[in-house]
Amino acid sequence: MQVKKTALIICGNGKQYWITQKKFWNLVREGMVIQTDNHPLTGRFRGREEHLLITLQHTILNHATPIHTSEVLSARRISRLKG
Repeated sequence: MQVKKTALIICGNGKQYWITQKKFWNLVREGMVIQTDNHPLTGRFRGREEHLLITLQHTILNHATPIHTSEVLSARRISRLKG
């Protein structure tokens, strides 16, 4: 089953990413995103914290947590070997 990505994230540099509502609300709770609209559900990354965020295969990672980034990269390598 494919998950619907119905929430829009807008970066300071103008790039836009569609994510799931669950991920959107998690980012809002963590204070990384400010909700700007409801239809469609839209948010904007907050100030300077944005430069710490990277996107890998539509997954938003915080570069300030290298363990998280390394885990995602490791999982991608393993999935490539299996596939």
